Amino acid sequence: MAAGTLTEQLIELIETKEIGDGDREHAALLVLDAVANAIGGRATAPGQILVEWAEAEPPSARTLAFLMGGLTHILEMDDLHKASVVHPGCVVVPAAWAVAAREAASGEAFLTAVIRGFEAMTRVGMAAGAEHYRIWHSTATCGPFGSAYATGSLLGLDARTMVDALGNAGDQASGPWQFLESGAMTKHLHAGRAAAAGVLAADLAKRGFTGPPRILEGDKGLFAATCPDADPGAVTRDADAPWQLTLTSVKPWPSCRHTHPLIDACLEIGAMADGHAIERVEIETYPAALDVCDRPAPESEYEAKFSLQHCAAAALTRETIDFDAFSATARGALRPLAGRVRVSAAEPYVSAYPGAWGAGVAVFFADGTVRRSTRANTKGDPENPITRDDMIAKARLLLTYGGISGDEADSLIDGILRLARGGAMPRLPIASAA
Repeated sequence: MAAGTLTEQLIELIETKEIGDGDREHAALLVLDAVANAIGGRATAPGQILVEWAEAEPPSARTLAFLMGGLTHILEMDDLHKASVVHPGCVVVPAAWAVAAREAASGEAFLTAVIRGFEAMTRVGMAAGAEHYRIWHSTATCGPFGSAYATGSLLGLDARTMVDALGNAGDQASGPWQFLESGAMTKHLHAGRAAAAGVLAADLAKRGFTGPPRILEGDKGLFAATCPDADPGAVTRDADAPWQLTLTSVKPWPSCRHTHPLIDACLEIGAMADGHAIERVEIETYPAALDVCDRPAPESEYEAKFSLQHCAAAALTRETIDFDAFSATARGALRPLAGRVRVSAAEPYVSAYPGAWGAGVAVFFADGTVRRSTRANTKGDPENPITRDDMIAKARLLLTYGGISGDEADSLIDGILRLARGGAMPRLPIASAA
């Protein structure tokens, strides 16, 4: 890698990396996943607020990016990149879609922008370090780099101007975890703002608005300010690895990804329980899961999605984990069992994280029977992927939840998937801001 700032090195890595047909096919599937999540998010209380806000704003690419980003992150079914602990789809896809629509870009240019945006966001995220994530929501802080790169790609920015775009994107990094304490809607703001911030950064850069070239590694840059254990080398490490977009996990269940390894394990145990009474449940996992999701008695639907205890109780007693598993009725019914769930951090899950998000579950039944299940990775990870048909079925479920079904849903699904084969951008039925 040539000498230069980390931002310059990242740009060189991305611009010289080849994109294959398989990469575009994978990108189209993740675009479908993000769009379906955004439309599904309309059917929620925070989603309705976001739509009402957007409809009152003058239509613009930034408004659409903000709206779509916020909506995509509501249902907790959007994608997750393990090594960086960021949700790239809810930031990069909205920014790329909004700008591609404004610029009348081709489907190929749009997918290229998405692939490059995922790469920028996840590589900065991998360098941020585990301590950053304890206070800062990495999707919010690292996201602007991805949305700015995607926007800059669509605008045709040269390397010098892209440095300015990423510099000003990083300067807008923000988003602490404090909202979890009260269950506020702020997490959706994180995704929306990260998407819109990148659009603003690249649009300004195109007009000559300069940004700090050492925004990452500078003495007063992002790493110094918010990343006590930053690993700057991760920005460009393994340059020949597959595109990070192809290493991104897809969520099968509508809850925080930290809960998914134990959901996967508990579903297996629950299917073999035969109605036996459960005395207690012991879960071993990694510290970040406890930091974010150790919540024994969730008081809201959103808190339940961030509760290891509730998710374990639900997965042990239900055939599937759907939206209803987090309702007030479900929370009340599962509270006694959730109260008998104990969580702790333990090996091998501690050392394996963030490269692998795993968990071990032991269920002790009243008759003395003990059943155990472990997951080094979970369903939807690149190591245990869901199929293309599963992705389409998930998208159809989310679209229906958001009020789009039948021929309209089929047309949108087909239109997005055809982007990988030279198709044009389909219309996005989200709000009048689109």
